[in-house]
Amino acid sequence: MKAPLKVGTVGEVRFAVEARHAIDFAEGGMPQVLATPWLIWYLEHAARAAVLPVLDDGESTVGTYLEVRHLAPTPVGQHVTCRARVVHVDGQEIAFQLEARDERELVCRGFHRLHVICVERFARRVRGKVPPLRSRDLRP
Repeated sequence: MKAPLKVGTVGEVRFAVEARHAIDFAEGGMPQVLATPWLIWYLEHAARAAVLPVLDDGESTVGTYLEVRHLAPTPVGQHVTCRARVVHVDGQEIAFQLEARDERELVCRGFHRLHVICVERFARRVRGKVPPLRSRDLRP
């Protein structure tokens, strides 16, 4: 990292809930609302937004822990603001308090940890898990 990340640093992502972000079981009178997996995706990106300015070339982050309480529904068309505030830094491990609000209320609270990684070292580890292609796998 270029510089130590300071406790209190905030990352933020704002988005409009689209139909593609809605639960896939909205039928029988169930309204289209923001699905929890999409909310988590944006929360993780808010945490990354806090860290990205201090990463060196060749560094990135991976999530290592997530605890989320999805407290209220958000209908398609509303905007959601996700915030991740750094609450603890221990070397390459960064802890965040998470919060998301739609246009009317708090919709989520949680906790998240990211780990700063060396992309090349991480890629090597991933490549080690992928079996080599055999010639028969190359046939159309």
